[in-house]
Amino acid sequence: MRTTLVCLLLLAGPLLAADKPKKTNRLARETSPYLLQHAHNPVDWFPWGEEAFAKAKKEGKLVFLSIGYSSCHWCHVMEKESFSKEDVAKILNEKFVCIKVDREERPDIDQIYMTALNVFGDPGGWPLSMFLTPDGKPVLGFTYRPREDHEEDGKKYRGFKSIANLVAGAWKDQKDGLLEQADKIAKTTTDTLTGLRVSPLFKIDREQVKEAIEGVSGMFDKQHGGFGSPERNFRGTKFPLPSKLVLLEEEAVRTKSEELAHIVHVTLTKMAQGGIYDQLGGGFHRYSTERTWTVPHFEKMLYDNAQLVEVYALSWRRKQDPLYRRVIGETLDFMAREMTSPEGVFYSALDADSEEEEGRFYVWTTKELAGVLSARSDLDLFRKVYAEEGTNFDSKYTILRLKRPPAEIAAERKVSEDELLKKLEPLKKALLAERAKRPRPFLDTKVITGWNGQMIAGYAVAGKALGEKKYVETAAKAADFILKNLRNKEGRLKRTWSAAPGGKAEARGHGYLDDYAFLVHGLLCLHDATGEKKWLDEAKALTELTEKFFGGDKAGGYYYTANDHEKLFARAKDQYDGAQPCGNSMAARNLVRLWLKTKDEKYRKSAERTIRSLAIPYRSNAASLCLLGSAMGLYLDAEKK
Repeated sequence: MRTTLVCLLLLAGPLLAADKPKKTNRLARETSPYLLQHAHNPVDWFPWGEEAFAKAKKEGKLVFLSIGYSSCHWCHVMEKESFSKEDVAKILNEKFVCIKVDREERPDIDQIYMTALNVFGDPGGWPLSMFLTPDGKPVLGFTYRPREDHEEDGKKYRGFKSIANLVAGAWKDQKDGLLEQADKIAKTTTDTLTGLRVSPLFKIDREQVKEAIEGVSGMFDKQHGGFGSPERNFRGTKFPLPSKLVLLEEEAVRTKSEELAHIVHVTLTKMAQGGIYDQLGGGFHRYSTERTWTVPHFEKMLYDNAQLVEVYALSWRRKQDPLYRRVIGETLDFMAREMTSPEGVFYSALDADSEEEEGRFYVWTTKELAGVLSARSDLDLFRKVYAEEGTNFDSKYTILRLKRPPAEIAAERKVSEDELLKKLEPLKKALLAERAKRPRPFLDTKVITGWNGQMIAGYAVAGKALGEKKYVETAAKAADFILKNLRNKEGRLKRTWSAAPGGKAEARGHGYLDDYAFLVHGLLCLHDATGEKKWLDEAKALTELTEKFFGGDKAGGYYYTANDHEKLFARAKDQYDGAQPCGNSMAARNLVRLWLKTKDEKYRKSAERTIRSLAIPYRSNAASLCLLGSAMGLYLDAEKK
């Protein structure tokens, strides 16, 4: 969408000197680690709430909304470059009412304004910056912007300060036009977020599942695994996308398709060999910045590792590849060592940055490797396996990766693969111990209900697949904690468990659709692994609450927020499986599993209705709703039983 305001950004703005921040603001009273990272900014931040919007209305100002999360590299960059500077704070404090939001605490806010950003024609990302009218409607949005005006490839670009000044000027001189623009953007955003309706003519059959499989297969990178655009030669970022792998794995098992099994195997193998996987400490980084999985964006998210453990465990059941088992074991060791609370629940994320550098905790210089592996033979062996290509990051660091399968190197050395890995193990331990002495990336200790549900599923599926009782016990301990501490008296879920500085941890915020859907998924996986009735009973109870508070619409499907949640200018319905599956896809899959387990027809009917509610986006792009395709596959199998 092109507007007068966007055109104004071609104009120049004043550039002022910067000073060090001196203030403590309202965010110092919050429990979100991300908000607390901004508690000493000179910007007069408000947390999201009525106080901020009332001030904007009273003073006739626009709202500046900034959304991010604690492990986001570019969020840190913008905080350091802009929000910690007095000259930027002066502009924001004088001309706007400023709100800071943790997208992990308030995904509903993030979802609405990220969709509004997409309406502007921006693909999105974080930090998300959005200027709003005093009643919360979007005027203009963008992601990261440098503080000052700058030039790239001979083109001039507006910096954050200039944009803020231009927006404030437009609000003063063109208010009616901006209000009209905001109304149009809000309507388009609302239509995009709520455009679901039941399609009775949508036939749930194998052809529908095939649509998703063919769509994903067409996106497969045959050389490096994973999914992207063949037309663009797979340029750009590459995410693991577990929902796609789950669908392909299930269909490979059902149809005994070697082609689908090959796609899964190549992807899982290449990811495990790449820099996206932490070769020393286990666990996966969030995504790769390029095609080969070598250079990741270094944050480690709970939800990625949860889903990938589950996928590797599912694939282990079909193809008992030792690599899969090693990845599962190392990743769960990492979870236990670095991302598990004393109570047995799971923390949210590890930052990408340390020592003011992205990835510094994980990468190595040649000198650092030689300093730990002092024996020349040890250094040569380790470099041949994990660092043969020399530096591969910022021209001075090495991201450890397996450039070739260990079996090939073992054959060259005339030893078995097991012998080679055993020889490498003490070298890896020595490097891991040395790495542990470095300044650590920030750990976000916020406990999120839905993400814990995914990790509960990962532990339970891995425990069942590998016959590891301790994994199932870990899943059960986490589930017990969530069910005891993150529910209110009526049994409804809370979103997070966290503490303010010096305070006691407590449950906060209303649960969202994905909190219910992902936790039910984890409980059903626990029931699969143990056969214990209580897990099934808890899953059924949460499903009833989902229907009561998130459903009830003639259009079918479930809203992202409960019917008594804070009312924003739009109420969204999930309809896209991305890095995480959408709540509606997971809910549909859960309902099919409940039907299978209980034989209760109400679950079958609810599953059908939810699937049909997503018919339009599914027909438009089935590959974007792979977990819904999985739900349909399970549904069709269940019909035969």
